[in-house]
Amino acid sequence: MLLQLTIQNFAIVRALDIDWQQGMTTITGETGAGKSIAIDALGLCLGDRATTNVVRPNTSKANLAATFDVTNNQLASTWLKAHELDAEDECILRRVISSEGRSKAYINGSQVPLAQLKEIGQLLINIHGQHDHQLIVKANEQRKILDAYANHPQLLEDVKHYFHQWRIQVSELETLEKSKQQREAKKQLLQYQVNELNEFSLQPDEFESIETEYKRQSHAQHILSETLSTVQTLSENDQFNLVDQLQRSHESINSLAEFDPELNNIATLLNESLIQLEEASLDLRHYHEKLELDPEAFAHLEERYSIAVQLAKKHQVAPEHLVDFHMRLCKELEGISGDESRLSLLTENIEQSKASYNDACKLLTQSRRNAASDISKRITLSMQELNMPHGQFDVAVEEDSAKTLSLNGADTVCFNVSINPGQALEAMHKVASGGELSRISLAMQVILADKIVSPTLIFDEVDVGISGPTASMVGAKLQMLAKNTQVICVTHLPQVACKGHQQMFVAKLTDGEHTETSVTELSEGARIKEIARLLAGDKITENSLANAQELLAS
Repeated sequence: MLLQLTIQNFAIVRALDIDWQQGMTTITGETGAGKSIAIDALGLCLGDRATTNVVRPNTSKANLAATFDVTNNQLASTWLKAHELDAEDECILRRVISSEGRSKAYINGSQVPLAQLKEIGQLLINIHGQHDHQLIVKANEQRKILDAYANHPQLLEDVKHYFHQWRIQVSELETLEKSKQQREAKKQLLQYQVNELNEFSLQPDEFESIETEYKRQSHAQHILSETLSTVQTLSENDQFNLVDQLQRSHESINSLAEFDPELNNIATLLNESLIQLEEASLDLRHYHEKLELDPEAFAHLEERYSIAVQLAKKHQVAPEHLVDFHMRLCKELEGISGDESRLSLLTENIEQSKASYNDACKLLTQSRRNAASDISKRITLSMQELNMPHGQFDVAVEEDSAKTLSLNGADTVCFNVSINPGQALEAMHKVASGGELSRISLAMQVILADKIVSPTLIFDEVDVGISGPTASMVGAKLQMLAKNTQVICVTHLPQVACKGHQQMFVAKLTDGEHTETSVTELSEGARIKEIARLLAGDKITENSLANAQELLAS
């Protein structure tokens, strides 16, 4: 429940601290005094949009704070803990609005996005405004009211789920169908390219091997000639070869080492060099003997190398990347072929989603019809209690499975009323006057509030257009509602004001230069005078005071 509302520099309020009680609180005051100013401030604490004109003139910012007891509000407590904003049994919502229009929001001292104020606000309080009756003639609002009364969130969620699933699938199908021609052309090109590369069938790392072998064979004659010449120079030339010369040098230095041991190391190095030279000469001889000139094999190798280079140039890739490019084309072709299968599968899935949607809609329709029957009886009874003795109310739920799929199901919801005897039920906006709409709206709000428990309910002049015995019944209904929840009601009716367990009086004070609003809790004596003022106007008489005492006593 709401415990306290603190307002600083808001509109014509300089500073207010209002303490609220359990039960029913009524707020009254003179016309133009700003009876709804506390409700407006509270709305900003709950995340309403702020404008620059809400800040009191000649001040830099407005500061608004609402304190709630959440001891018995499990939903709010759970939300606060989930967002790490809990502070035991209290929740303080604060809003600071600068004169430039900038705004900051706080929950239990921590700055938060404005959206979080709105989220927690929905779990703490429910505000009904004086223009709500203008909304109930709209089809969408009527459907929302029925769904709120039926309290079937899972059925609504199932319909939304299958609707979104169907819409996503339909969108994908439309996209695939629109690009079908382009995909077909792309598929033909890819198929040609893949077939060409399949036919060539270059293997991983093959090009590197081909390139190496091609270079070797294209220079085979030169290699043969040079290796033979080198072998001759190393060891096989009878007139001069390096092995013989090195052998003689080694023998010479080795013999000299007998006279100077320092030459032993050099002799050893020469001997090692001789061994390596002989091995090199032998290996080169074997290499030369293995070399063969095979024009036919070289022609085949040259052709394959040339084709690889041409294909790489054609596809604008390096030859060594041709295999990777081939694999990418295969995957792309596979993806396009998969799109054709996806088209067929999507068509089936769309029908399945539509069937699931229709099944969910049927369950939702049945729940709505059950709730419609119940709420129709209750509102009919409430209308008759609110001085419409012949009033009849009926919620019509028409299922239209042929219409385009909708996020809210297949139903059209229409509120029909009859006010006078013999009058047929017709759509509400056709037959109900403003005052009658206001009473019907109030009846709905009381019934919905009774059905959907909210810790705090605020009624902001919802009794406009109501008077006399009807006003007394409205007051009684609100007082009855206050047995289970906190009710705050801004009213101009004495019959409603007297039903409050607590009454606040709003006054506008001015010194000719400055204006400000005050909110005062009325004592028992002050309440009698205020009720008398509401009954008789500014000239309070003994009779109006007596009537006020009688109303309060009742």
